[in-house]
Amino acid sequence: MAQFHFVEDYEKHVADLVANHPLDKAMALAVGGRYEETGALQLAVLREVGLEDRMSIFDLGCGSGRLAHALGKSGFDLDYRGTDVVQALLDYAKSKTPAHYRFARHTALSLPAEDESVDIACAFSVFTHLLHHESYLYLQDMRRALRPGGKVVFSFLEFAAPTHWIVFEDTAKALRAGNPGPLNTFIERVAIEKWALELGYRIERFIDGLAPIRDLGSFGQSIAILVKA
Repeated sequence: MAQFHFVEDYEKHVADLVANHPLDKAMALAVGGRYEETGALQLAVLREVGLEDRMSIFDLGCGSGRLAHALGKSGFDLDYRGTDVVQALLDYAKSKTPAHYRFARHTALSLPAEDESVDIACAFSVFTHLLHHESYLYLQDMRRALRPGGKVVFSFLEFAAPTHWIVFEDTAKALRAGNPGPLNTFIERVAIEKWALELGYRIERFIDGLAPIRDLGSFGQSIAILVKA
C-alpha cells in the first residue's frame, strides 16, 4: 500500500509536541495553532460553497479536528468522515466532536469512501505538504468518491501571493541550516487548471489567501473550489 513519504516525520513531530506541552496546546500546535479560529474559517469556506444539512463531508488530513470541531458546534446535521496519518491526532479529534463523526487512519493516496458517496471533499493544509503527483492522485480519487455536482475544496500556497513567500524562504533557510521540517509545496493556478481539465472538474472559483471570509478574516492560504463535471 502506498503511503505518505512523511508519515514517520509527522508521527514523531506530534509525539514531541505531546511530550513537551499540555495536550490541548500540543494538538493545536500540531495543526499550526489557532485551533478555534482556523476551524471557524474552514467552516465559513464550506458555507460559501453551499454546505447544507444531511450532506456527506470528507475531510482529508483532518488533523486534530479543527474543522470537525467547528462543524460539530455549527448545528448542521452531517455525515462526516475524517482521515489522517497520525492516530494521536485522530483520537483527539474524536474527543472534540459528535459521537457519530467517523475518523480513520489512512496512509494510501486515496479516500476510503464508496463511489459517488460524498458531497464535499476538503483538504485544508494538505496539498501544501505533498508532491504534485500525490495531490493529483488524491484529486483523481476524490472525483470517484464525489456525487455528480459534488465539490472539492482545498487550500494551497502560490508564488503569486506575496504573503506566501515567507513560507518558501523559511523552508529554504531551514534546509540550509540542516534542520528541514515538513515539505512545503507551492502549486500555481495554471497547474490546478490543468489538473481540473484532465480529471473532469470545473473550476468554480479561487479565493485569494488575503480575501476576507464572512467577516472572520482571511484564511492565509489560497483556496481552490472544483466541481465534479
